[in-house]
Amino acid sequence: MALCLKQVFNKDKTFRPRKKFEPGTQRFELYKKAQASLKSGLDLKAVVQLPPGESINDWIAVHVVDFFNRINLIYGTMSEYCTEKSCPIMSGGLKYEYRWQDDSKYKKPTKLSAPQYMCMLMDWIEMLINNEDIFPTRIGVPFPRQFQQVCTKILTRLFRVFVHVYIHHFDSIINMGAEAHVNTCYKHFYYFIREFSLVDHRELEPLVRMPQGWGGGGGESGMG
Repeated sequence: MALCLKQVFNKDKTFRPRKKFEPGTQRFELYKKAQASLKSGLDLKAVVQLPPGESINDWIAVHVVDFFNRINLIYGTMSEYCTEKSCPIMSGGLKYEYRWQDDSKYKKPTKLSAPQYMCMLMDWIEMLINNEDIFPTRIGVPFPRQFQQVCTKILTRLFRVFVHVYIHHFDSIINMGAEAHVNTCYKHFYYFIREFSLVDHRELEPLVRMPQGWGGGGGESGMG
């Protein structure tokens, strides 16, 4: 019997601690608005659209943090199945291999196992979203000019988590009864990045023709 989602996606299983919004801030209010839209049953394509009068950078910031939390939770649940032995290379099938690069330890694209890549990725994103110079939380402090560029890099790398999980661990997702949750999260993420052109279409190719059941399957397989 499939486990209920509350058991599968237990908040204690997050790969990294959840990033929370400060109550009383504009971003907290935006987050509540976004969550209310999600729970209302609105079409996901409509949910991701920028609310009238709101700042696009605030809207993107709220979603980047929320997607980090959600994908962090999904991978945290899956991490026991994603090991050095099962996934010695961070990849999306035989055709796509993802190498890690940053400004400190790995200055050149470096081949890592999937668990190593995920660990580096979550640490890197956590560092960025906790950096007040990049994700300012104080009222009146502007976003840096390169903010959307940074978010594009974050979201591109988070998309690779979906690629790896769908291609290499979807059987485990099904066994846990979690496919509906993962599929909804993926669709939400996908419509958001497409709405604001935040990820290069070439990065989306690994999941363009998803089999029935992945990401909703059927006619929405590639979702454009």
